[in-house]
Amino acid sequence: MCTVIHGISSMATRGLLAELASLYATRSGMAVSFESAGGVDAARRVHDGEAFDLVVLASEAIDRLAATGVVDGSSKVDIASSCVGVAVRAGAPRPDIASEDALRRAVGQASRIAFSTGPSGVALKALFARWGIADEIAPRLVQAPPGMPVGALLARGDAELGFQQMSELLGVDGIVLLGPLPAPVQITTLFSAAPVHGSTCRIGVNDFLRFMASTAGDETRQRHGLRAPPGSSAR
Repeated sequence: MCTVIHGISSMATRGLLAELASLYATRSGMAVSFESAGGVDAARRVHDGEAFDLVVLASEAIDRLAATGVVDGSSKVDIASSCVGVAVRAGAPRPDIASEDALRRAVGQASRIAFSTGPSGVALKALFARWGIADEIAPRLVQAPPGMPVGALLARGDAELGFQQMSELLGVDGIVLLGPLPAPVQITTLFSAAPVHGSTCRIGVNDFLRFMASTAGDETRQRHGLRAPPGSSAR
């Protein structure tokens, strides 16, 4: 008999999932335990057959796992939408990021720019390329190792300007969150969850998936800098 649902996720949803797991355990009596890792590493571990009951990653990563037959893509649910924020070290000057032009100036003036692995980092580098400054700023880019918050690099002075999912910048000591990217260049990532084939907790997993996608998580999503996924009932 299944007594604990074991899941793995990327770092962006770590706080959200911990709170939702606690709420669900109180409601259902079924314990849910999540391990969080860098998204690329988490996907690799699931693909390589490490024993998990469900996985929460960027929607495209879930689709790739489903295509290889590792997870049940037909049961995938969208649980949160995330946007990218900008932060600086506490006590440092706070550049204007209110418009695309202002953000571009801030990037151009920053001595070191930190960003994360995963879809947001890829999209950020594509934005720099669209601006025509990719080659110019390449020597100043600092990519956080998988699983390391960009905020940690800012707090210890390894970077002057940092970009990461808002949920990962909230509450980090030693930094100031300036806000989200301006709307014209905002990078949005949809996070989804799916059961891993071979799970012995499938009934519990299916119920937990419904719970995560429901309005029960509205306040929790907002508290962790996330939003309800587009088209969901959780608004």
